[in-house]
Amino acid sequence: MRRKFSFSVGEYYHIYNRGVEKRNVFVEKNDYLRFMRMLFLANGEKPVTFRLVQGPSLNDVDVGNKIVAIGAYVLMPNHFHIFARETKESGITSFMKKLTTAHAMYFNKKYERIGPLFQGRFKAQHVNSDEYLKYLFSYIHLNPIKIIESSWKETGITNIKKAEAFLNNYRYSSYSDYAAGYRPEKKILSPKEFPNYFENKHAFTSFHKEWLTLKSNYPGFTLG
Repeated sequence: MRRKFSFSVGEYYHIYNRGVEKRNVFVEKNDYLRFMRMLFLANGEKPVTFRLVQGPSLNDVDVGNKIVAIGAYVLMPNHFHIFARETKESGITSFMKKLTTAHAMYFNKKYERIGPLFQGRFKAQHVNSDEYLKYLFSYIHLNPIKIIESSWKETGITNIKKAEAFLNNYRYSSYSDYAAGYRPEKKILSPKEFPNYFENKHAFTSFHKEWLTLKSNYPGFTLG
């Protein structure tokens, strides 16, 4: 099915997809870590080689000019979300093709399966307002809370400190890159391509804590 819009340079997009039949696309730690690595390696003009996928720290890898800008992401057992900006014509399409094809080939070989891994072509929504743009940071980064409290958006968080600690320790998102110290995976992000909503770490964590304290009226996308 054709999209109702075309990707345009300079515009922001919420990109997401899940496993076919809602199956898990990340089963163990290495599946997550490899996909995160590919978020960086697939986002460049240079070709991706097996040595780079298996080898050095991202600090020591040069992918050339990035073809998209990534502002936030999260990996969940059966789906993922990416907040991206088109910075080069056809950049998002090229990036997503390399990313999802590489993961499907890796996953199918590892788990001895055949056929599509993801539920059709990746989904995308045009982020066309400042309010929506800022909201996406919280929506994406708070996704993992569903792992410990599946109905928190409807009933509220029972333990805020536990939820904050869980987010800080959840490795498979960009949350800690904004809220904590440096790690090599921070190279995945291009924060300068996005509005500077958060002047410092405290502003970032405070903004997300505000969303955690809301019980309902949390608009967004359900992919669980």
